[in-house]
Amino acid sequence: MNIKMIVTDLDRTLLYPGEIVKRISDYSAKIFNRCRACGIKIVFATARPKRTVEPFCEIIPADALILHNGAVIYLGDTLHTSIGIEPEIRDNILHSIAHDFPEATLSTEIEDALYANFDVSQIWNTLPTIRTDFTNLPNKPSDKIIIGVSSLVDIAQFSKYIPDNLYIEMSSGDNVNLALIMNREATKWNAIQTAATHFGISTTEIVAFGDDYNDISMLHGCGIGVAVANAIDEAKAAANDVCDTNIHDGVAKWLEENIS
Repeated sequence: MNIKMIVTDLDRTLLYPGEIVKRISDYSAKIFNRCRACGIKIVFATARPKRTVEPFCEIIPADALILHNGAVIYLGDTLHTSIGIEPEIRDNILHSIAHDFPEATLSTEIEDALYANFDVSQIWNTLPTIRTDFTNLPNKPSDKIIIGVSSLVDIAQFSKYIPDNLYIEMSSGDNVNLALIMNREATKWNAIQTAATHFGISTTEIVAFGDDYNDISMLHGCGIGVAVANAIDEAKAAANDVCDTNIHDGVAKWLEENIS
């Protein structure tokens, strides 16, 4: 199996859930670092911001980071791509939704800081967080806008606020379901193609692991797509294979059996 790059989602895919913080198991770290020692590129592809991914890079050094579902790409330590939502468009979306849905939990990421209209501490362990009514946001692009939702049905009611150059997508987290609004060019699959070109690797030489809606395109597009057993049905349908759950080190087990 000629694999030259491993791309993995983090939450509910690689990370082991914890009561306070999620972690990478010693076993998973050993297998990933063994693959990297063999010259295989390691890429984390996540909806997370950089500040919450850096601790995992101390355990498994990543050759590239795909953050905010592809809105931000780091190749090594170098920021390669930042595809955001322009301030005027972002502000219009946030103010319109806040006006029409006063109880909506809204937040936005700007330059690796989270701005939110609610207390996020019970959902995310993420700092820095700035409480705001969105009238004082920096005049800089946002990586994404986040809305708390209960199901896919909620997505439709927010779609009318989204211009054609953006898209809205469901993210099924451990504690809460979210709707993510991003630039239409910001996808994990687009970012993977950027990283592959940079490293001189064909997408057919990539194995990707994921569990959620934002992983479907990369599971389908890469040479091998592997969904964890706890993935949504749509992700499993897009994948070539299914491995064990994140709780049972499914990604590392698949790599040890097939790669390392």
